[in-house]
Amino acid sequence: MGFLGILEDKHLLHVPATVVLDERQAQENDPGRGEGLKHGKGRHAHIVLVPQPSDDPNDPLNFSTTKKLIMMSIVGFGAILYAATIAPLLSPGLVVIAMEFKRPIGDITVISGYLLLVVGATGPFVSACSRKWGKRPMYLISSLFGLVGTIIGSCANDYDTLLTARIVQGFSISAFESLIISMIGDLYFVHERGYFMAMMQFILGAASNFSAIICGPITANLGWKYLFHIFIPFAAVECILLFFFVPETQYIRARRYELDEISEDGVPASSSEKDETKHLEHVESPRPSIPPAKTFWQQTAVFTGTYSDDNLLQLLVAPFAVCLNVAVLWIVIVSGLSVAFLVAQSYVMAQIFSAPPYLLTASGVGYLSMGPFIGGLLGAIFMGLVSDPLIGWASRRNRGVYEPEFRLLCMFPGLLMGIGLMVFGHLCEQQVSYYATATAHGIDLFGILCVAIAASAYGIDAYRDMSSEIFIIGMVFKNFVFYGFSYFVNDWTADAGPAQVFYVMGGIGFAMVVSTPPLFFWGKRYRSWWHRNNLLEKLHIKTHAEF
Repeated sequence: MGFLGILEDKHLLHVPATVVLDERQAQENDPGRGEGLKHGKGRHAHIVLVPQPSDDPNDPLNFSTTKKLIMMSIVGFGAILYAATIAPLLSPGLVVIAMEFKRPIGDITVISGYLLLVVGATGPFVSACSRKWGKRPMYLISSLFGLVGTIIGSCANDYDTLLTARIVQGFSISAFESLIISMIGDLYFVHERGYFMAMMQFILGAASNFSAIICGPITANLGWKYLFHIFIPFAAVECILLFFFVPETQYIRARRYELDEISEDGVPASSSEKDETKHLEHVESPRPSIPPAKTFWQQTAVFTGTYSDDNLLQLLVAPFAVCLNVAVLWIVIVSGLSVAFLVAQSYVMAQIFSAPPYLLTASGVGYLSMGPFIGGLLGAIFMGLVSDPLIGWASRRNRGVYEPEFRLLCMFPGLLMGIGLMVFGHLCEQQVSYYATATAHGIDLFGILCVAIAASAYGIDAYRDMSSEIFIIGMVFKNFVFYGFSYFVNDWTADAGPAQVFYVMGGIGFAMVVSTPPLFFWGKRYRSWWHRNNLLEKLHIKTHAEF
């Protein structure tokens, strides 16, 4: 039995995704283990780099720290614009827009529902095209859709034009909501991912609340059209930055470098056999020549080649097929539903707080998002500070060996999600001070981010070969849930009251968090079983260019 009760596998000597992370500790227990591998620098000199970077200067893992930060900052800025801001852009002004167009508030809510439907429907195509031709074209095309949709929205004078604008904007979201997570795996090693996972999940989850704080006063003081007018220059700048400073991160790396994707079957060879094998490998596999680093202008190419030999139909099916993996299905449901509860809250904010006894204006409703924004910020800071040090601590106590299940230890603060949702519903039902409701909203978002970050980090570490498909299908799932909520959550709240609505959501949130221990204890054995009985391979579906 491994550290903290993780059950060891009896079939594979090395289970994929189980890797030596702390060489000092590993050497004490197994001398020679980890020798000849590349390590981190400075205070991370004892950390084995996973995956191992190649010698190619064009390998994204070999990009400088500054270049990686610039790339993540630009794509993160795009995520703020498209994944975090566009969907809730009109939320504080739903009542204002409904009055101007003389439509029920439900009709205006459904406009955003159609946007989310487009996001969910385009997800598989974004996944397939990014696997085939890389992530860079998807980012560029998505940002152009966002710019065009925003320009249309700035000219909208009727319901149908506004609907058209929102549908066009919907095509801008998928890439920034899903590929950005797998991009972390393209650029960063296992011991570096926790901070960036926390930052990106904060953008995808909590940053939308800050947009409501800004959008509310703009709607109240300038009118809702100015939301689009002000958005246009930011969208244009993002297009330019993406083109010049975000090169392709998709990379076909030799299989031997993927320490977290390879396995050893059967009984270990004797030392003499190992030495002989190493000698044969050395003789028969000459070192490939190292290509020169691409120039700045070469890196600005929109299309840089083909990264998969699969046909598009296979690649379109792949995001759905990965759900045959039970652990992946758990990740999709847990991360998707937790964020869906946050969106459900945003749908009913104007409905609850624009009515008596609160009677808040659009700007007042927007200011209420300060509570969840602070809660989400604290959650992201907490996870950013705790996630990577925690897996380092657990790995040292596991003889230097890292198990992806260590990421799930951060799921348990997610219990605050259920508590916050239930308290929020109760306080709204009792018409308590909106300061109290905003505090409860912040508590549930703290828990939601803990759940989303822990589940996503586990997915990218345990099943990195499927990471793009995992986050694409997760995005599809949650956006279809968002769309469904847009049809009934306002009516449900009006008929049953906010207490019942958020008691149900809080109960589901509790259930998702307490479903974690089975995956924590049996996850390693399941990874071994999946490797030996990969249902995707049986269906001739590939999820990684190197398979």
